[in-house]
Amino acid sequence: MEQATRTRVAIIFGGVSSEHDVSCLTAGGVVRAIDTERFDVVGIGITPSGRWVQVDTADLLALDISDAGLPRLDETRPDAVLVRREGGGRVATVAGDQLVEVRDFDVAFALLHGPFGEDGTIQGLFEMMGIRYVGAGVAASAIGMDKDLMKSELRSAGLPVCPWVTIAAAGWRLDRAAILRRIEADLSFPVYVKPARGGSSVGITRAATPQEVPAAIEEALRWDPKVIVEEGFVGAREIEVAVLDVRDGSAPRVSLPGEIVMHTDDAFYDYRAKYLPEGQVDLVVPAPVNPALLARIHKTGARAFRALGAEGLSRVDLFVTPDEEVYVNELNTMPGFTHLSMYPALWEATGVPYADLIAELVDLALTRPTGLR
Repeated sequence: MEQATRTRVAIIFGGVSSEHDVSCLTAGGVVRAIDTERFDVVGIGITPSGRWVQVDTADLLALDISDAGLPRLDETRPDAVLVRREGGGRVATVAGDQLVEVRDFDVAFALLHGPFGEDGTIQGLFEMMGIRYVGAGVAASAIGMDKDLMKSELRSAGLPVCPWVTIAAAGWRLDRAAILRRIEADLSFPVYVKPARGGSSVGITRAATPQEVPAAIEEALRWDPKVIVEEGFVGAREIEVAVLDVRDGSAPRVSLPGEIVMHTDDAFYDYRAKYLPEGQVDLVVPAPVNPALLARIHKTGARAFRALGAEGLSRVDLFVTPDEEVYVNELNTMPGFTHLSMYPALWEATGVPYADLIAELVDLALTRPTGLR
């Protein structure tokens, strides 16, 4: 009887993006922290090839960094399918012409990072199936995934953003000389060259001089046919805040700020620094800021969250210049939840423990209506 009263949470993770491993790591962290007296976990993995599979709790708990590196889903598990049901979702494993291991769930927590997960695609599936889910809706997820669209939306809302140039693969092939001239004319160096729809700093290169830009663009195009080149703020502090939604539509909650401090001037917060710590970065939580600056940081984080129409949670990354001007770098609608991740660390410092944070996100999803809103 006690089992039936617990909320059944589908933890959906993996995916076909370059951030598959990070998603698996995040799922393991969430499952190890979730309150098992309140929630029953239903594990649903998406393999690197795009197959949906069921994953039992023991295997979920084992998703962690090992000597082999970050965890991944293999392709040996049998296929599973998602089935619509009233009031939630249902997952079942395919065995010939039969569906077995049928499990119902009440809410989905998609811990997918990158394209085909964090970009509005799976959110659209949930909407079509009438499944409540944690996090931003279709439009906000799609805009938040595309750094070009996101910056345009933030700028149109009156928020200060970093100068950038957008490059399409076709345009680069046709006239790279014109694109390089525009970058040199519009941006100051160093610049950061990024896949427009990537995450976890995969495919990002710091270019200190114009001569380094072509190779950086080629690297970014390996991951995405759309690339942005951003001006780097020399001497700026990298500040992040975690944003948590509220039920009444008023201003969202914003955490204490954290700061990313690199050990060398030419380093940046790349994939290895985020998930494979080797002493190259310090995450300072809370970041030392004066009250006036803290107020501006909080206001900017909340405005960015509402400007994109985000829901549930987001991490807002900011630059603070030496004269304390605050710029929005980007907004992440599904930030990492690993033990190294900034989002849970910021809420922990603000007074919301990891397990309580997960519970609050699930509760927010359960109170949100399905359909247009």
